[in-house]
Amino acid sequence: MPSKLLVKPSKKTGKVISVTPKSAKWKYVGHDVWKLAPGKTARGAEERRETCIVFISGKGEVKVAGKSFGMIGERMNVFEGKPWSVYVPPGAKWSVTAATDCVINICTAPARKATDAFVIDPATLSIETRGAGSNTRYVCNILPEQDPRAESLLVVEVITPNGSTSSYPSHKHDKNNLPKESLLEETYYHRLNPPQGFAFQRVYTDDRKLDEAMAVEDGDITMVPKGYHPCATIHGYDLYYLNVMAGPVRIWKFNNQKDHEWLLKK
Repeated sequence: MPSKLLVKPSKKTGKVISVTPKSAKWKYVGHDVWKLAPGKTARGAEERRETCIVFISGKGEVKVAGKSFGMIGERMNVFEGKPWSVYVPPGAKWSVTAATDCVINICTAPARKATDAFVIDPATLSIETRGAGSNTRYVCNILPEQDPRAESLLVVEVITPNGSTSSYPSHKHDKNNLPKESLLEETYYHRLNPPQGFAFQRVYTDDRKLDEAMAVEDGDITMVPKGYHPCATIHGYDLYYLNVMAGPVRIWKFNNQKDHEWLLKK
């Protein structure tokens, strides 16, 4: 039986994936994927939601509320550098017209503040190494909780080298119990290098009422409504993912699964 948490592209071009609060049966996170040929345009607007447009690959002209932000984007592959992104406040219309083959992710969450749109230049972003050995991954925060310009969104991308684990030891953030834990819905947009590879992700709760293991391929989205959610990629294939998180409070506070917490003491 197909997993209810795994979303695959529905077509080859245009809006190829759309995850909404309604389709996901949750409250906060929206996550769309657009694949554009040169000259093609993606458009959108969210009345009571903020948006982060992340350039996965390629270049395009971005307009927000009628203002052009010029040509955005640089890398042609997610494994070649840091991302360009654009923040769009609630109520503003946006468009991206591709100059090259282009993949963008549209990340949304509830918001009400009337703020200005802004570009997130990769030169302002740093890459953090987490873990060690076969649990090493490289993290680039696009909209971290320390950035006060967003109201709900948390956006981050991660690269996990071949044969390694990520989002591990298993952790969760599904209870509104601060300061111990925050409630955050989460999506993962996955890419593989080379693209014919695959990885695995498991989403499960302590009582195992939710327990799904998924084989993830290039371009898939996985949804994490609750529970633990570790990933593992196989030998020879690097794994990239873009995380989108949102909840009632814009704080990332997680708890590790006790069974695996001993790994942090090694």
